[in-house]
Amino acid sequence: MTEIISNKAEVNADIVEVFSFLTDMNNYELLLPKDNISHWKATDDEFSCKIQNTYTISLRKNGVTEYTEIRLKSSEDSPLKFNLDLKLNEIGDNRTTAQLFCNADLNPFLKMMALKPLQNLFNYMAKRLEKVFPES
Repeated sequence: MTEIISNKAEVNADIVEVFSFLTDMNNYELLLPKDNISHWKATDDEFSCKIQNTYTISLRKNGVTEYTEIRLKSSEDSPLKFNLDLKLNEIGDNRTTAQLFCNADLNPFLKMMALKPLQNLFNYMAKRLEKVFPES
């Protein structure tokens, strides 16, 4: 398994608000780079999209720990098999940190090609989460 960890995001919202946002899969469209995705579909529990010039990926909820962790898993029909965990930590009044942890089943060739783009994607998602909850 290949582990990829995003930068830590500092979000200007309390942990309950961030957790509620991240447990609704419809909201993940706001975290992904608009120029690189198409064919977006989402429900409360799952989303799928086509990554520019590559695969269609699907992620579904695979469990939560109230207010601290959201676990996602690639769907059966997804060509890449991976888990994505979002971990939250309250750091003060209306302040929460969030970080993405991915464990992907990548063969050595795919790892060489995909590791950096995936790292960039997860860092982008963390940065976007900060922008969803701007300072008031």
